[in-house]
Amino acid sequence: MSMKVSSNPHVRSKVTTSKIMLSVIIALLPASCFGIYNFGLHALILLCVSVATTVLSETVFNLIVHKKNTIGDLSAVVTGLLLGLNLPPMAPWWIAVIGGMFAIFVVKMVFGGLGQNFMNPALGARCFLVISFTSIMTNFDCDAYSGATPLALVKAGEKVNILDMVVGRTAGTIGETSVIAIVLGACFLIFLGVIDLKVPGSYILSFVIFLILFGGHGFDWAFISSHLAGGGLMLGAFFMATDYVTRPVTAKGQIVFGIFLGIMTGILRIYGASAEGVSYSIILGNLLTPLIEKYTQPIPFGEKKGGVVG
Repeated sequence: MSMKVSSNPHVRSKVTTSKIMLSVIIALLPASCFGIYNFGLHALILLCVSVATTVLSETVFNLIVHKKNTIGDLSAVVTGLLLGLNLPPMAPWWIAVIGGMFAIFVVKMVFGGLGQNFMNPALGARCFLVISFTSIMTNFDCDAYSGATPLALVKAGEKVNILDMVVGRTAGTIGETSVIAIVLGACFLIFLGVIDLKVPGSYILSFVIFLILFGGHGFDWAFISSHLAGGGLMLGAFFMATDYVTRPVTAKGQIVFGIFLGIMTGILRIYGASAEGVSYSIILGNLLTPLIEKYTQPIPFGEKKGGVVG
């Protein structure tokens, strides 16, 4: 009797990249819809322009290099949606175009496309835009809100309305304001098994511990809550730090990754010049992912450190 042995993988899942990306898109709808409700028609225009730019950019790149069109995996749509949700609600439309092109051409496709990018494309584009167009990317004034964001007020030592921050009745980027909308989407992904709590749980917990130890307010629940509900912490923890490509694949590595993000976000928020810090923390974590994976690889059965078990 002859047996045919094929190359690995021998067990294949029915879960495809496009199904995972579609789940993420659906999970981002609550935050997207609330952002449009909160900030108006211009927020919708920015989201549409951002998604259209990333999809078109990936199509054009594939045509130029004569590669199979990959927009069917929906990853470009997710990148565009995440980028749009990270933009100020009254930013000019061309900001979304520049950011979308940078995310796809520079961060994603030049390195080989989905699975080869070394950092989250949407976050890479956001940081590029903040550095290049600081005044635009830090201006959150709109018809509904004016003045500093709640997180900036907290950094200045002023009181904020925690309930407004949880609901989303505050200034900020299009998708970061409503904790309720973000958590609803995150629960949907957890229920489907698309993400788990290793990265976001260790991220948020280590960040809270850092605030208690070094925030200067001790166990002040109002201070901690304002930092958890303010800025892009929740959006980053559940939707960008959990990116399959740029987070570690090992279980221990994901926890180490989350702890690193929590500490870095705490350092940047408490000691940095800016009130935010999530985007840069996640990008730094992305860069360290290969190193984290190297030192958190499980030992194969039958082996021990230094050689094979005798």
